[in-house]
Amino acid sequence: MSLDLAIILPTLNERGNLVPLVDRIDRAIGTAARWEVIIVDDDSKDGTADEARALALTDARVRVIQRIGRRGLASAAIEGFCATAAPFVAVMDADHQHDPALLPGMLAALKAGEADICVASRFAEGASTAEWAAPERERLSTYANAIARRITGVDLTDPMSGYFMLPSDAARALVPRLTGIGFKILLDLLATSDTTMRVKEFPLNFAARREGESKLDRAILFDFLAGLYDKTLGKVIPTRFALFGTVGALGVLVHFAVLTSLLFAFDHAFTWAQTAAVLVAMSFNFWLNNWLTYRDKRLTGAGALLRGWIGFVATCAIGGFANVAIATFLEGQGVFWALAALAGIVVGSVWNYALSSRFVWGRF
Repeated sequence: MSLDLAIILPTLNERGNLVPLVDRIDRAIGTAARWEVIIVDDDSKDGTADEARALALTDARVRVIQRIGRRGLASAAIEGFCATAAPFVAVMDADHQHDPALLPGMLAALKAGEADICVASRFAEGASTAEWAAPERERLSTYANAIARRITGVDLTDPMSGYFMLPSDAARALVPRLTGIGFKILLDLLATSDTTMRVKEFPLNFAARREGESKLDRAILFDFLAGLYDKTLGKVIPTRFALFGTVGALGVLVHFAVLTSLLFAFDHAFTWAQTAAVLVAMSFNFWLNNWLTYRDKRLTGAGALLRGWIGFVATCAIGGFANVAIATFLEGQGVFWALAALAGIVVGSVWNYALSSRFVWGRF
């Protein structure tokens, strides 16, 4: 029997969930189709990749991709699309919130040509989120779904679902144009497709997480907005730069708040006030960029954060010096202090983005 289906499981600290989930998948599909599980692990600290390899030694249907220096559900799914020879591919969470019992029906619908993509929906008739116990996240998903339907043009109750299945060749054809940022890969697929995909929904009983902590956080709304931006204006200004610029705009407010306060406190001390404002704004930008712009590469732990902050300050040092020098020169020439400070900020911003992207959250 030839391979029918690849099931991609993006993981981050899911060690204890793997064995029981593969067992549930086996019971759900049985011998009705030949399948494989591709575990794409973001270098989990709890040994998820090692557990997956141990499982693969006893079950040849399990394969492992351990990613170093790369994170995010969307990019994990993309790597899974490209790693399988199966004609159909599914993406689902490894935390047991997605019921594997839906897999056979989704596969049958695709094989019969009933749809271009099958989606497990938390909000379709017959679905349930009673076990989710997260009313704030549920409300956020409802609002996000309304916006997503307008962007994709697809009449779908849950375009933010993380559980879906489609033909592998269709997924790989879209890969070069996918954003690959964040967590909402289904929205990315639907919005990128040149033709409106025919969708068949399967009501999902969205269960409680079996163990571990969710990979998502309060930055998910920002992540969702980034995806929408990429599909509308991303071809004009790269999404990551736009996010960096958004954080920078907030940093400008911090910069002016500090500068104004110091100028009022210490009259005729513009150079020192501007220097202090640059350092405070730089620290603020590092923190917010780490939390939002580079959340798929986020630095965690006191040591990593300290090294990251030092690296951010170091790589932005030339931009910071240029900022202070230009602003001081212009202010000395009689330019209004606020305009002088803004000119310095603009000059340093491009330099800061280019180097910090590579040497703080990227790799040498």
